[in-house]
Amino acid sequence: MGQESVRKVIVLATGGTISGRAAAAGDNIAYTAGLVGVAELMAALPPRAGGPVELVGEQLAQVDSKDMDHGVWRQLAERCAYHLAQPAVQGVVITHGTDTMEETAYFLHALLGAAGAQAKPVVITGAMRPASALSPDGPQNMLDALAVAGHPGACGVVVAMAGKVFSAVEVQKVHPYRRDAFDACDGGVLGYVEEGRVRTVRTWPATDGYCLQQWPRGIADTPWPRVEIIVSHAGAGGALVDALLADGSAGTDPLRGLVVAGTGNGTVHRALELALQRAQQRGVVVVRATRCSQGRVLPTGADLIDDSQGLSPVKARIRMMLSLMTP
Repeated sequence: MGQESVRKVIVLATGGTISGRAAAAGDNIAYTAGLVGVAELMAALPPRAGGPVELVGEQLAQVDSKDMDHGVWRQLAERCAYHLAQPAVQGVVITHGTDTMEETAYFLHALLGAAGAQAKPVVITGAMRPASALSPDGPQNMLDALAVAGHPGACGVVVAMAGKVFSAVEVQKVHPYRRDAFDACDGGVLGYVEEGRVRTVRTWPATDGYCLQQWPRGIADTPWPRVEIIVSHAGAGGALVDALLADGSAGTDPLRGLVVAGTGNGTVHRALELALQRAQQRGVVVVRATRCSQGRVLPTGADLIDDSQGLSPVKARIRMMLSLMTP
């Protein structure tokens, strides 16, 4: 086989629990994330874990995903777009912390449609136990992600965790520490990884309308608009909204958008709703999501604030930022 015909899977590492270590092997909670490099992660896999493909590792970051930021997102989007455009690359696997995994997944889902993700998969995986654990789950999750990356017909941005494959739009972390910590709520899984084989139960996800090609100067040169999330609750008021508006007028980055995580069907406390209307009058974009982990906000026809079109609060924030960034 000639070198030009070798198929590759790119492993982009960003840190997280999968690369974490604790002082004791029995400690699955008090560990430090982002200590194990991509070469060591790949070396822990059994021989020929990638099957008849070459695995190529690239260390993009070493962060606890609670500290994930726009700079790492930019790198991920650009490196994914670059690798997906290479004919020899079959797919991309990203190792990532679990706390913000669903946000990164949706961000890449929204951007990579025209960069090759419609034809090739981007599979995000991680771990709920550090690499130093007595029984770490990271190696198996990486094997599952590699199986998804090599599955015929796989495409789009997905998450592979604990033997399940989820759409980037629907996936949510629903438990703080157990190994099976992810769900798609009422969306359902895309498929399962069983003994190294992928069994799909739904079609692979379509991508959103944004794409990297909309930024002719590159996403790295495009400023990120300030979009915040607030929560409606019993006794909620408008002080936080007013403070955010005043903060933007005091010389810091101006507030461009607000996502409110409403109660039930996106309902918002009256006092908070009045403050949000004042924000709208100041030119701030406002949308309503729901605090509920299942279902979506259904519009009533008399709503004063638009709904998030089925997205969770954190994903609605990402879509709003991208919409405000689009030239």
